[in-house]
Amino acid sequence: MKKALVLLTIALLVFAGCNKSQSTKTEEKTMIAAMATDVGGLGDGSFNDGSYAGIQKAEMDGLAEARVVESKQMTDYVPNLSGLAEDGADVVFAVGFLMADALIEAAENNPETSYAGIDIWVDPASAPYNVLGISFNEHEAGYLAGIVAGSMTKEFASASDKLNDENVIGVVLGMDIPPCERYEVGFEAGAKAVNPDVKVLQAVAGDFADQAKGKELTLAMINEGADIVFQVAGLTGMGVIAAAQEEGILAVGVDVDQYAAAPEAILTSAMKGLTEASYQTIESVANGTFKGATNISLGIKEGAVGIAPYHNFDSVVPQSVKDAVDTAIADIKSGALVVPASRGDL
Repeated sequence: MKKALVLLTIALLVFAGCNKSQSTKTEEKTMIAAMATDVGGLGDGSFNDGSYAGIQKAEMDGLAEARVVESKQMTDYVPNLSGLAEDGADVVFAVGFLMADALIEAAENNPETSYAGIDIWVDPASAPYNVLGISFNEHEAGYLAGIVAGSMTKEFASASDKLNDENVIGVVLGMDIPPCERYEVGFEAGAKAVNPDVKVLQAVAGDFADQAKGKELTLAMINEGADIVFQVAGLTGMGVIAAAQEEGILAVGVDVDQYAAAPEAILTSAMKGLTEASYQTIESVANGTFKGATNISLGIKEGAVGIAPYHNFDSVVPQSVKDAVDTAIADIKSGALVVPASRGDL
């Protein structure tokens, strides 16, 4: 009898131990990092793709499970941002300046979920404690790209059959909003710093998802003599790049290195660290250091903005132009150069 009781006790202890192990495994939960795109959606080769790449990197590193929902229209923003939280996301990203109001509303409705807005500034005095605003000094990246474009269109027109002697460059914006304006203003300032007489054309598509419009606006600039066009237009900008490629001029990409979109047309790209920003935000949620009701602003000093390699045009861009870019980077870091961020500062 005693022997039976001992065996029963051992069996119960083993069963309890197994149960505890199974319970612990059940309670373990992989963090979920999710993103709602703006209306440009994935495949824009720009800020939606760049931001989501950070979430995908977190998934590959075993840090979080990645989820994404694409917004087809602006009325989708709040339902998408809220729905991701309701489905269990630990951190939800809103991508794009136009999602600012929706971000705040969704965060207020889901106080247990961390939210981050890329290209969005939040008011620390009134923003929910679970919202972080992430913005970039796009004007600094634009300035570097402007140095390249302003130099190449005039002094080095003979370096490539894609350049002419008209001394005209252009910028196509998706919408006239602060991040786009900063890129545009920096680009013009950089171009005129090295080429005061350069003519900088500007057009606004009014949409981040209309490739046909982007192409149309670029063709009009080409007709006015532009041989380098900077696209700041999300998916619309793919139309800019297509026009540049078809018409034999050069394009400057935006947000990420867009070389792969048109290797024979992309001179360089003005970039910002979207991928690292989303990845590091996920890390902060994972390690408990996420801080809401605040903003972070990232620029050249933080290594968060810059320009892409020249790829196929590396041998075409003279060393003097590369040196001018390096000097500007050093001057911005030291504070000797302050790049204008708005049209009023030009």
